[in-house]
Order: sequence, then C-alpha cells, then structure tokens
Amino acid sequence: MNTPDRNGSAAAPAGRPTRQSGPEEAARVGREVLDRTGTVVVGAEEALRLALAAVLAGGHVLFEDLPGLGKTLAAKTLAQALGLDFRRLQFTPDLLPSDVTGSSIFNPATREFEFSPGPIFAGLFLADEINRTSPKTQSALLEAMAEAQVSVEGTTLPLQRPFHVFATSNPIEFEGTYPLPEAQLDRFLVRLRFGYPAAGGEQDIIARRIARRQDETRVANVTTAHELLRLQEAVETVGVDADVIDYAVRLTAATRRHPDVEVGASPRGSQGLVLLGRALAVLDRRTFVLPEDIQEGAVAVLAHRLTLTPTSWAQGVAAERVVRDVLAEVPTPSTVPHG
Repeated sequence: MNTPDRNGSAAAPAGRPTRQSGPEEAARVGREVLDRTGTVVVGAEEALRLALAAVLAGGHVLFEDLPGLGKTLAAKTLAQALGLDFRRLQFTPDLLPSDVTGSSIFNPATREFEFSPGPIFAGLFLADEINRTSPKTQSALLEAMAEAQVSVEGTTLPLQRPFHVFATSNPIEFEGTYPLPEAQLDRFLVRLRFGYPAAGGEQDIIARRIARRQDETRVANVTTAHELLRLQEAVETVGVDADVIDYAVRLTAATRRHPDVEVGASPRGSQGLVLLGRALAVLDRRTFVLPEDIQEGAVAVLAHRLTLTPTSWAQGVAAERVVRDVLAEVPTPSTVPHG
C-alpha cells in the first residue's frame, strides 16, 4: 500500500538505493552536515555528532535537557542539512493519537471518508516535549519507531524512507507531564543532553542572532533523503570484530550487576552500542569499529535504558555516572584487527 501524502493522495515510498556510497563519501557528507549545523547550533559538537551517527545507524534520538538549550533548533537544522521532510508537533496533555497518525475525514463532495495523514508522515518527525502528553498518545509512536509504519482504522500504512523520530523532553518539570515508560525509552537509540554553553558560547549565540537580523535560521541541504539511504547502507558495510562485539556485550551486562541499578540494559542496548559504533567509525573514515567508538557512544546509548534502585534515585545517583563506572570497570580489548 502506498503512503498518503499530506493532501491525502497516495505517494510511493522511496525505493531502495540503486548504488551504494562508500564510507569515504559518508564521512565527507557527515563532516559537511556537522559544519553547517554547527553554524546555527553553537557549542553542541559532541551531541550533534552523536545525533548524526544515530541517524546514519537508522535510529531515533531523544534530546532531554533544560528549556532554551537548542533541542528543537538542533532537530530542525539537522533535518534541513540532511534534506529530510521535517514535521514538528507540540505535544500537550489533550493531544490524541489521531493528531499524530492522522484520521479519516468525511468529504461532502465525494460522500466518502478520506484519510488525512498526520505529521508523522515525514522523513524526520519531531515530537516536541513528548513527556507532556498522555501515555496513550505517546504509544502512537511505538509502531512507527519500531517498524516504520502506522496502523490507522484497521489499515497499515508505511512511512517514508528514511524515517526518524527526534523527541525533546524537559527533565525538571513534573506538573502536567507523563514520564516515558521504559519500553518507549528503549526505542530511542540515544538520549542526548547539550548542557549550558561553554565560556564564550553564549556570547556567540547572541552575536549570531544579531548578525542574522531575524529569528529564522536555515542551512542549505547537504544531501537528500534518497542519498541518505545510500549513506546508511554504507554504514551497514562496516565490519565489527568479535572482540568489539564481546566488549559491547560485557559493558551492557555490567550495568545489570551494578549495585545502584535495579534493571540493567537489555540486549537492545549492546546492539545499539555496536550500531552506533559503526556510524561513528564511518564519520572518522574507517571501515572497522574500535573500542573507542563503543566508549564514545556508551553513555548516550545505555544511560536511558537503566532503572535505578529507589535508594540510588533518592540519593541523586545519575544513570550517566553508572555507565561511566562500568566503562572504568570493564577491561578494553587489547588488540583489534583493522581489516
């Protein structure tokens, strides 16, 4: 079945790429995407690199941070640079699942119900302040994130390819919010935080706004949705040594034994480490994964998959600290064949 477009007509999903890009091309495009995005989003180089790697790995991204630190801006700018159709939906307590997926509307002219697609029919869908809506509406994203399709009124509709969900969440407000359940958090390949700008960064943000003479920001496309599929296929060609896979599994298993953790990361966590590691290797122009790639993405991949014990949570223990403990504890493979 073809996916309806924004006007309700059927549009054929993007076909599979006819040829592959190599890691060298993927690295070049990635560098240009980060350079252009960095002209708008200041002081978030590490988070942007991990977000781009998550997209190249085919995953979804959760930005969890304080208001005003550029979460929405980062999602919009990355979508522009990657040439993806971008849709943003502000999540509120009264939002319904049909507001996300779409619904059928009666057309008096044809005397028939016609499906009007929701904003999720996009290349990059931004669920802004996702923790402000009810679990029922949050769950409308689960099928889309897992299978790139939605089921509406008994019909299953495919989404665009590539399809990615970026979501933002405010960790300090509790009134009128609904924390994401573990099953939904697990669908996000990474959870990222920007933090406050470094020294000089805040002045740079203000100076750039003055120079633009407007609030609107835009960057030119570096690639297209079709080309992005080719870059993602290039990531799939990256080899992973058995020692690196074993390292990722041992890191994930160590989270389950940590005294501050009630429920550790699942096998999806160790798989996420390897998938993200391959994308980071490509961004560094490599066709093999190093233990350092696994380490770079470990906090972003594992921290949101941990459930702390009530005592640890009450004492203010951070899941990120637990992952860093695990990184320091688990031995790194001594040698990895580079081939």
